[in-house]
Amino acid sequence: MRLNLNKVRERIYKIITIGYTGDVPSRLFDAVIAVSILLNLFIIFFETFEESAKYIGILSVIELVTVVIFTIEYILRLFTADLEYPSRRSFASSLVAFVFSLYGIVDLVSFLPYWLSFVFPASVIPLGAVAFRMLRVVRILRLFRVNRYYDAFNVITDVIKEKKNQILSALFIILMLVMAASILMYSLEHNAQPDQFKNAFSGIWWAVSTLLTVGYGDIYPVTPAGRFVGIILAFCGVGIVAIPTGIISAGFVQQYSKIKDLAGTSDEYPVEYLTLPIGKDHGWKDRKVTDVSLIEGTMIFALIRGKDVVVPKKDTVILEGDTAVIGTGNAASDIMLEEVMIGEKSEWVSGKISDFSSQLNVKCVLIKRGGETVIPKDGTVIKGKDEIVVLTKGTGGRR
Repeated sequence: MRLNLNKVRERIYKIITIGYTGDVPSRLFDAVIAVSILLNLFIIFFETFEESAKYIGILSVIELVTVVIFTIEYILRLFTADLEYPSRRSFASSLVAFVFSLYGIVDLVSFLPYWLSFVFPASVIPLGAVAFRMLRVVRILRLFRVNRYYDAFNVITDVIKEKKNQILSALFIILMLVMAASILMYSLEHNAQPDQFKNAFSGIWWAVSTLLTVGYGDIYPVTPAGRFVGIILAFCGVGIVAIPTGIISAGFVQQYSKIKDLAGTSDEYPVEYLTLPIGKDHGWKDRKVTDVSLIEGTMIFALIRGKDVVVPKKDTVILEGDTAVIGTGNAASDIMLEEVMIGEKSEWVSGKISDFSSQLNVKCVLIKRGGETVIPKDGTVIKGKDEIVVLTKGTGGRR
């Protein structure tokens, strides 16, 4: 029973996680979540119209259904937390890691305010009215869930993570310039218009609107020296805004180049099968062939045992020293195995295998590293000269 439960959990995890395009239930799940998020966005905007009063019943039902979907999904993610964080020592630690992760918090906030609105009803206590309004505003955070289900949106977070140091440096420069401009303008304009520039902090609003090229015009210099400094700062603002914009733009170009253009950094060729040595510490050792978790569409064709070739049956046990021969089988003729050779100067070097899988839309089966065979996990780091065996669908699996 425990084994069956583990298989169920593994299948649930594959469905609720972005995966292979051929997995229909997984893609259907992603579509349901996306539609639920869009329906919530429509409800949030439509409720601001007076005409929405006559449709309050149907809107409430739609929101209830979508919230139930979000709640069930969150429970399923708690149920498979150890598969999301396999490096954790226990299920409890994996559970804590998910709950306090960014996606865990966003997922929780996406449905929790709805249920809390029943705990703090506006008709019972005055505090309920305030809490209810605040919780309904928090519903907009459901939009951030889109990032979990669409790989293209993940590029945004990937770029920010890779360029965070440069972006923080640019923001620090902007902050220092704003402070300097505020103090300088206070010194020049305080005597001429003390009601506008009362202190050094009064010039921060003017400095921000000027440096960021907004220019609202509610506060502006009137002295010749102040106007001269304002002109210089306005020109500086154009360059200041261009710094983080240029950093992020360069990051997008680099990220999309990494995804779409692997030419010159790796070579690939299709393989009909692959061999997997079973070592002393291998996870398949002493397990039956039917108990081994394989990528969908693949199968163990044979076991090379010394000088013999064993055609495996359901109860065949994999032993230490065996070499498993894995292929795609006739039932999945549209499934292909490919070996991707990672060059020493490839942009994928030092990247995570989870990013490689999601961005190229493939399943990583194993990594050949020197004379060793590595079973990849999400956090596995790619190294130069790695041979990554991936599972793709047809000839367009990574297009």
